[in-house]
Amino acid sequence: MSLPLAQRPVTDLKGVGAALELKLERLGIHTLQDLLFHLPLRYQDRTRVVPVGGLVPGQEAVICGEIKVADLVQGRRRALLCRIQDGTGTISLRFFHFSAAQKNQLKPGVRLRCFGEARPGPSGLEMVHPEYRRIDAETAVAVEDSLTPIYPTTEGLHQTRLRGLVTLALQSLSAEALPDLLPETLRRQWNLPSLEESIRYLHQPPVEADQALLLDGRHPAQRRLAFEELLAHHLSLLKLRHQAQHPGAPSLPYRGELIRPFLDALPFPLTGAQKRVCNEVARDLARTVPMLRLVQGDVGSGKTVVAAMAALQAVENGLQAAVMAPTEILAEQHHINFSAWLEPLGLEVAWLAGKVKGKAREKQLAAIAAGEARVVVGTHALFQDDVHFADLGLVVVDEQHRFGVHQRLSLREKGRNGARAPHQLIMTATPIPRTLTMSAYADLDCSVIDELPPGRTPVSTVVIADSRRAEVVERVRLACAQGRQAYWVCTLIEESEALQCQAAEVTAESLREALPGLRIGLVHGRMKPAEKAAVMAQFKAAELQLLVATTVIEVGVDVPNASLMIIENPERLGLAQLHQLRGRVGRGSVESYCVLMYQAPLSKQGRERLGVMRETSDGFRIAEKDLELRGPGEVLGTRQTGMMQFRIADLQRDADLLPRVRQVATQIEHDVELNSAVIRRWLGAGEEYGQV
Repeated sequence: MSLPLAQRPVTDLKGVGAALELKLERLGIHTLQDLLFHLPLRYQDRTRVVPVGGLVPGQEAVICGEIKVADLVQGRRRALLCRIQDGTGTISLRFFHFSAAQKNQLKPGVRLRCFGEARPGPSGLEMVHPEYRRIDAETAVAVEDSLTPIYPTTEGLHQTRLRGLVTLALQSLSAEALPDLLPETLRRQWNLPSLEESIRYLHQPPVEADQALLLDGRHPAQRRLAFEELLAHHLSLLKLRHQAQHPGAPSLPYRGELIRPFLDALPFPLTGAQKRVCNEVARDLARTVPMLRLVQGDVGSGKTVVAAMAALQAVENGLQAAVMAPTEILAEQHHINFSAWLEPLGLEVAWLAGKVKGKAREKQLAAIAAGEARVVVGTHALFQDDVHFADLGLVVVDEQHRFGVHQRLSLREKGRNGARAPHQLIMTATPIPRTLTMSAYADLDCSVIDELPPGRTPVSTVVIADSRRAEVVERVRLACAQGRQAYWVCTLIEESEALQCQAAEVTAESLREALPGLRIGLVHGRMKPAEKAAVMAQFKAAELQLLVATTVIEVGVDVPNASLMIIENPERLGLAQLHQLRGRVGRGSVESYCVLMYQAPLSKQGRERLGVMRETSDGFRIAEKDLELRGPGEVLGTRQTGMMQFRIADLQRDADLLPRVRQVATQIEHDVELNSAVIRRWLGAGEEYGQV
C-alpha cells in the first residue's frame, strides 16, 4: 500500500529535482498533501472560443483567427504587431520580445489560437504577449474541458509547471491516500462535501462552475476546506487550554476582608460592567483549575480596578499576585495606583523594572522571595531568573499581545508551587473583534467591560489637512490659555526610531517658536526611562502645558486635565492604535477634542479609516473595521502574526463558520486520535503557537 500523501515528498513526482524542490519549499510545499492544499487564486476560462467581435476590455479569452497584417512598428519600444480577423472582428497582437523565428512564423495567412487579455490599444482592442499556437484550417480548435487554475507562485516557477505537478498529484488522490478526517455524520449534519471531491473540484472546476463564488472564496468546496482548517486551529487552542489547566490551581475563594475596605475607600462606585466582570473573575479564582480569562475594556473603562480586586482575592488567601505591563511608563502607573490603593490596607507593593538596580533591586527580590511583598508590579524584569516568588497565586498581564510567547509562559512557570499553576488574568484596552476572540483566543474565557465610568465626556474627532497647520497651532494656544493641556503626537514617515525621535525634536522646536508663551515638553523612545518619567510627571502635575511625543504615550498615561490631542500623519497608524491614543484625552469632565492632521492626498483606504475614527468612539466597531482593512496578523500585533497564518480560511470572510466550528470541536473534543490528526494536517509541528 502506498504512503499517505502527507508523507510523500514532492520529489516523488516525475521531474522534481533539487532545484524545483527548493522553489516549491518557498511556497511551503514539501509533500503531495501540501501541493493539493495549495489552491488557485483565480481561474481562466479556456473552455470555449470567444468571437473577436464579442470581446470587451479586461476580458481574458481564447480567440481564433487568421493573421491579415504583420508589421514591425517603432514606437517608444520596437514591437511586432499582428492584426488577426475571425469574421466577427479584428484584434491586434503586440509582442515587445520576439525572436527572428517568431517574426518569420507570424506571417499573413497563418491561423492562430490565442489566449490573453483584451486591452484598449491605439487602434482598437489588442492582446499583449498572448499565449498562441498555430492551427490548420481543417483542425478543430482544441479547448480545455475545465477552468484553468492560476496559482500563487514564486520566482522561476511557471504556472504551466505548477499545473502539471498538481495534475500528477491528483492522479494519486484517493480517500485512502488523503483520508477524510471529518466523520460522515458531521459532514451530513453540516452539508459538507467530501475532502477528495472538494480538492478535485477546486483544482479542475467544470465549465459551468460559478466563477464569482470561487473568486470570493465562498464555494462549498472552499468552505469545506476552510471549515477543517478553522477546526484545526480551534482544537489546537482547546488542547493548549487543557494543558494549561491540567496542573490544577489553588482555590482562592472570595473572603472580602481586604476587598470590602478597598471598595469603601474608592472615590467612585464601580460601574455595572465592572461588577459583572469582577464576579466572573472571583468565581474563576475560587475554582481549582487555573483561571485563563481575558478582560477587554475600552481605554478608561476601569480594568485596573478589576485587576486590583483579583490581586486582593489572592492576597486574602495567603498567596502573592504579580502584575506585568509591557512598558516602564505603564508599569509605573500601575505601581502608583496599586500602592495608593493597597498600602492603606497594610500591604507592601514591590516594584521591579529595568531601572531598579543594585541594593534597591536586592531588597525587592528578598521581599518577593520571603513573601513579604504580597503584590509585585513590574515589566518583563519579572521574568528574570533571579526573581523567586514565595507562593504566586495570580498573574495579571496587561496588553498581553505586546509580550512574546515564552515570556508569559515563563511567568506561569514561576508560579508553580509543586504541581499547581497560578491563575491568569489578561487585560487589554485594544478591543478584539469577536471573530478573533473566537479563534485566536479560544483558549481564554472572555469578559468585556462595555461601560465607561460616569462623568466621562465623549471625544469629538476632527479630520483636517496638514495645509491648515497654522489653525491647529492656534487651537492649541487657545486651549492652553484656558488652563487646559494638550498632546501633540508625531507619527512619522521614517522607519528608524532614531529618525523618528529626531523629527519629534524638530516638531517640538518649531512649536516652541510658534507658541513662545507655552511650557512645552518632549517624550520619545530614545530618552532614558528616568528622563521620560520626569517629563511625564511634570505634565501630569500641569507644570507643562503641551507634550510633544512619539507613540510611546499610547498606553498608560492618565492626565484628566488634557482635553486636546493632535495626531500628525494619522494615516500611518492602525485604527486600534489611533483609538488608543485618542483615549488619552476625554478623561475629565470637560469637552475634549482629537485632531487628525493628515498629509494630502489621502488614499481611498486612508479616507475610509479616518472616517471611521470621526464617526465612532466604539472600540469594538473600530476593531472590526481594523480587522477588515488590515487582516488578523496586523490587528493582533506582529509578535503573534505567526499564529494567524491560514492557508485557505480567512477570518473575516469565514467568520460565520466559527460558531459551527466551536460546536463541532465540542462534539469531537474527546476523540484524541481524531483531534491530533486534524491538528497535524493543518498546523504540522507549529501547533504550539497558541501558548501565549
